[in-house]
Amino acid sequence: MKIEGDLKQGTFIQRLNRFACLVEVEGSQARAYLPNPGRLQELLIPSAAVLLRKCKGSVRKTGYDLIGVKAGETWVSVDSRVPNALFKEALEQGRLAEFKGYHIAREEVAFGKSRLDFLLEPPALVEVKSCTLVEEGIAKFPDAPTARGRRHLLELIEAKEEGYRCAVVFVIQRGDAFAFAPNDATDEAFGEALREAHRRGVEVLAYRCSFNGREIEIAERVRVVLG
Repeated sequence: MKIEGDLKQGTFIQRLNRFACLVEVEGSQARAYLPNPGRLQELLIPSAAVLLRKCKGSVRKTGYDLIGVKAGETWVSVDSRVPNALFKEALEQGRLAEFKGYHIAREEVAFGKSRLDFLLEPPALVEVKSCTLVEEGIAKFPDAPTARGRRHLLELIEAKEEGYRCAVVFVIQRGDAFAFAPNDATDEAFGEALREAHRRGVEVLAYRCSFNGREIEIAERVRVVLG
C-alpha cells in the first residue's frame, strides 16, 4: 500500500494530548494529528525522526498527520487506521495463506455488544489489532490497558461457539519483530483473555510489515508466544 500525500520528515518535540503532537518540520514548529491513541512511549521521544503528511486546505488545528516514527534504523507506522487496510489488501491479493479462498463479505460487523472488523466468506469473523511496540524482537500488544480489546476477544469466543471460524490478527507495523506475545505487564486481563480465546478455538495470528516510509505491506507471519 502506498502512503499517499505530500510527505515530509520532521522531528518530534512533545505530545500535547492523545491525538496531537508538536513537531519541527522545515525549520518551524507545527502541530500534527496523531492517529493512534496508544501510549507509544518508546517511540515518541524528543528528537525522534518522524514522517509527516501535509494536510492541504485543512480547517483542522493540525496541519500534518504524524504517520511514522523512526526507531533506530527502523521506520514504524503509527497510524492505527492502516492495519485494517493492510489486512484487506493482503487478503484480496491472496497473500495470506491462512485465509486462502476467503473473501470479505462485510466490514464493521455488529456482533454481541461489539463491532468486529471483518466478516469473511466462507463464514469467518476477524478482528484486526494494530501493534507498534517491539521489545528485543518481540512485538507486544497492548501498549495501554484496553477493556475494548478484551471485549472483542470475548465476542470472538462466543462467535466460535456459534460455529464461526474466528481469528484475531495482530498487524505489527514494523519489520524488526520475529515473534508476538501479549503484553501482560501492561494489561494482564487482556493476556488472560487472549489465552482463553486461543484455548477455545479462536486463531491468534501475527504478521510483521515492511515499511520504508513510502510503502507499507504485510510481509510475513511471525510466531505467537502465549506460554
